[in-house]
Amino acid sequence: MPKFKKYIFNSDTLSYEMIEKSPRRRFLKSIFLFLASVGAAVFYVWIYTSVLGHELPKTVILKKTNAKWCSKVEMMNRQLDMYDEALSAFAMRDNVIYRSVFGMYEIPDEVRNAGFGGVNRYSYLDLADHSGLLKKTVVRLDVLTKKTYVQSKSFDEVAAIAKHSGDMVLRIPALSPICPAAGTYHISSSFGYRTDPVYGRTAFHEGLDFAMPPGNSVYATADGVVEKVRHEFFGYGNSVLVDHGFGYKTRYAHMKTISVHEGMTVRRGTFLGLSGNSGKSTGPHLHYEVIYKGRPVNPINYLDLSMDTGEYMALVGNVQSGES
Repeated sequence: MPKFKKYIFNSDTLSYEMIEKSPRRRFLKSIFLFLASVGAAVFYVWIYTSVLGHELPKTVILKKTNAKWCSKVEMMNRQLDMYDEALSAFAMRDNVIYRSVFGMYEIPDEVRNAGFGGVNRYSYLDLADHSGLLKKTVVRLDVLTKKTYVQSKSFDEVAAIAKHSGDMVLRIPALSPICPAAGTYHISSSFGYRTDPVYGRTAFHEGLDFAMPPGNSVYATADGVVEKVRHEFFGYGNSVLVDHGFGYKTRYAHMKTISVHEGMTVRRGTFLGLSGNSGKSTGPHLHYEVIYKGRPVNPINYLDLSMDTGEYMALVGNVQSGES
């Protein structure tokens, strides 16, 4: 587009002369044109985004990228769920099977699931978009890291004890004290608090009661040495206490007859006597206890009740043949 030139008539020279713009004026005009362009651009963006409801291309790209990362974080959380379930299964087997077999105390849930201290530990995430999702994921990663570490240390402890246990496995009271034939018995009282059948008050029951007719054979549940044989009118009645070493002892009470003596070495499956109804008892049954480091523990965590009658009697028969 051609630029128009301005002229002024000079009366002295009687001619038209072209008007020259000063540098200052040209500068001010440039500034004005620049500001006008910026204003027009801002006005266009405002109309495009606020009035027409469109988004800038860069905003669209950022939102798509943000949604993509949120999807990845959600997928990561689902994977963390699977890892958490696997760790929980490991923890259950560790406590109930591995640590129980080797007489180790269980690791409490509050230790396994402990988080990390510090109320402001995750404050750096507060200003981020989707801060709740990010904080949840980071916290779960920290907790799973701690749980994995605790479980790893526990397996190291179990492996160390298993390596140096020698014949410890044979001294774990894992056998049922009576033959598990169907209909032979039923567990009439479990380990824990109950109403005392004689006194009628709440009391802690330190073992398992196997209700059955008198005269059933009672067997040692692990290798050991008979520590005590008692014949009492009340209390446990006729009872046997076996020391298995490694902190384990077992008690067999309310028996009818006893066939072992103090100091006698017994093996898993050794015949101890016959069940009965002696002592403080309201009916024929065998009271069976597992004691670890002087404290009664739940026998059900040790007993292998999956053994069928044939396997049980074969084991008992082999022991009796070796002792005869």
